[in-house]
Amino acid sequence: MRENLTGVSYQSMAFPDCLTPTDLLAEKKGMKRKNWRNRIRFLLKTNSSKSVLRLMKNRSYRPSADDVNQWAQSLEKLLSHKYGKAAFCIFLKSEFCEENIEFWTACEDFSTLTTHTEMASKANSIYEEFIKSEAPKEINLDFHTRNAIVQSLHEPTTTSFLAAQRKVYSLMENNSYPRFIHSDLYKELCVAARGEGKHIKS
Repeated sequence: MRENLTGVSYQSMAFPDCLTPTDLLAEKKGMKRKNWRNRIRFLLKTNSSKSVLRLMKNRSYRPSADDVNQWAQSLEKLLSHKYGKAAFCIFLKSEFCEENIEFWTACEDFSTLTTHTEMASKANSIYEEFIKSEAPKEINLDFHTRNAIVQSLHEPTTTSFLAAQRKVYSLMENNSYPRFIHSDLYKELCVAARGEGKHIKS
């Protein structure tokens, strides 16, 4: 599992591809704390299809203070709100562990499939991207869970990734989520939702 508390640059956040080793080195040598207000401004203004915030269909949408407060109640409530999930994705990217939320989302999509052909194709795609050794976005799984997924690939079911998804959810719930709730990003979102700090709004 990649863990790094260094902030991610505004530019790399706008196009959330994986950072290269050169990018990471530049981050480590740069400022220890990035300007979160720039990130909030980006969150509120962006409508780029390349951004994780493409989940926001309405460009002018702003979460209410009640919305943002509910995100602190549970990870479930955070992920059930598209704007909250988008903010959490950006936070995870800043910690270089965005593969967790991406895997969880892929599993959510997989659970909605109904045909064997669709499930087999998606199952193999998830395995290649997140499960196999040295996968591009390999997640941290124990041998038993990983092996069970491998065994199910020839005949996948809607529960093929359920155990792994629960483990990743628990990892986010107990580690990344508490850090997000105590982060400067979340604090700035609370301020923006209350209508304060109007200079960061679009």
